[in-house]
Amino acid sequence: MVAEQPMSVERIIALFPPELGQPPTRDLLRTILQDLRQEYEGRGIELHEVASGFRVQVRAELAPWVNRVWQERSPRYSRALLETLAIIAYRQPITRAEVEAIRGVAVSSQLIKTLLEREWIRIAGHRDSPGHPGVYATTRGFLDYFNLKTLTQLPPLTEAREMREANLEFLQKTQEDTSAVPDPDPAACSPQAGDLAESRSVVGFGLS
Repeated sequence: MVAEQPMSVERIIALFPPELGQPPTRDLLRTILQDLRQEYEGRGIELHEVASGFRVQVRAELAPWVNRVWQERSPRYSRALLETLAIIAYRQPITRAEVEAIRGVAVSSQLIKTLLEREWIRIAGHRDSPGHPGVYATTRGFLDYFNLKTLTQLPPLTEAREMREANLEFLQKTQEDTSAVPDPDPAACSPQAGDLAESRSVVGFGLS
């Protein structure tokens, strides 16, 4: 049995029917998951924890081989979209005007709409300034998609003023990491998007 999304410890515990008696504790379940992770060592799949929970996915080093048999082709995203996403990831919470100031060009409403619809960013609040502009932050879905558990796993930003270099570093890192990221919907799988990721591997299941 597989799930379409990563499975949190709480969701896994909730799967145990009452007639089986007391479900496992969180600590016991985490121990079992760790044992399962070790059992997968040296195999083509791995148990990986992202922001929303645990999932079984193809290992990154096998992505080129998996992609040979994966027929679906994903939409391509523009460099402007990827740079905007990287800026939000590193500088959140941040307004659209602040993103534009860093990029040096306007950020279109359609670009922001795409990121919101993809559920990679969200409106986290409003700045206490004239017009009360919305401030953007990344989502748990962003972390899941890019194979991250927390924002601390983003590539380190050594010089904040060199944001363009940071964007490239971020995009290069995600190109490497997302090769193992699954997407339960083949039609939405694997954004082949410039520097973000030429391809992502395909087989991945939420644990259940």
